[in-house]
Amino acid sequence: MSLPVPTVSIPTIEIAGSEERFPARRIYCVGRNYMAHIRETGNDEREPPFFFQKPADALVLDGGDFPYPSLSENVHHEIELVVAIGKAGRNIAPGDAHGHIFGYAVGLDMTRRDIQGVAKEMRRPWEAGKSFDHAAPCSPIVPAADIGHPETGAIWLKVNGELRQEADLSHQIWNVPESIAHLSELFELVPGDLIFTGTPSGVGPVHPGDVMEGGIEGIGELRVRVV
Repeated sequence: MSLPVPTVSIPTIEIAGSEERFPARRIYCVGRNYMAHIRETGNDEREPPFFFQKPADALVLDGGDFPYPSLSENVHHEIELVVAIGKAGRNIAPGDAHGHIFGYAVGLDMTRRDIQGVAKEMRRPWEAGKSFDHAAPCSPIVPAADIGHPETGAIWLKVNGELRQEADLSHQIWNVPESIAHLSELFELVPGDLIFTGTPSGVGPVHPGDVMEGGIEGIGELRVRVV
């Protein structure tokens, strides 16, 4: 088969302790999954989970650069647990969810907060505020076979050494199996899918020259420079 334009390579992520790499298919993000973050943004505390997507080629690997996006003057960091799917499924029961997980990573849901705010006010989609280039930094994936399925553990983010976000995975409103169950009712989950599971409170702006360093206890750390 011949193609009239060049093909684009599939984004991949390092797998900790392995020479293999994880091929990224889709990035799903859980919105408002920590109560304190819901309160700091003034949103409804009783909402069921909802989801949005980022393109897989928005990934930035550990140690990489995050180019400050155009047409925005208020770009925020959001540190998150990332779940890597290794087995396909639809309508997955919470009790079966762990069997579909390949591993875990640390991610940043970078957000053009000003553009997202305008979209909310005008009842328009969030893509320009959430799904722009380089909007999904992600650390190497740690296989669940090595660490199990963490339900607790400190999650944190520093900017230029200053602590901005700090919480525990146990503070999630919808835990990982519940999020997978809800998401798999909307979409068939496929190996290569990534789920960013929501951010705790403390989100805030970054600027060119800043260094973001975040981590999750028992999973790993992520370092990205804003350029």
